[in-house]
Amino acid sequence: MITSAEPVLFAAEFEPAHYLGRRRAPRRPVSLDARLGRGGLDRTLCKVTDVSIHGARLQTYSAIKRGSDIWLTLPGVGQVSATVRWSDDFEAGCEFHEPLSNAALRTLIDL
Repeated sequence: MITSAEPVLFAAEFEPAHYLGRRRAPRRPVSLDARLGRGGLDRTLCKVTDVSIHGARLQTYSAIKRGSDIWLTLPGVGQVSATVRWSDDFEAGCEFHEPLSNAALRTLIDL
């Protein structure tokens, strides 16, 4: 039995229901084959591992530099221009120059 002289301790873990950090929109996990490069020039394969209307995380087969402007060809959507905001070995995060439409985002998520 607990009396008023005994301290009562509670332990609980807190997890926010929805945390975006610095992101403006939540990213959705995907696994999509895509291409870097414009038209027939310098087109290299990459994989999109998450996406939002504002950007995407890429796995690449060659390093790309932070601050680079890229063209990303997304399946079912086509080419979008983006800037590489961070890069770590063969993974990078890019921000689209123009946000994707909700319909384009839905297309990518449903693939």
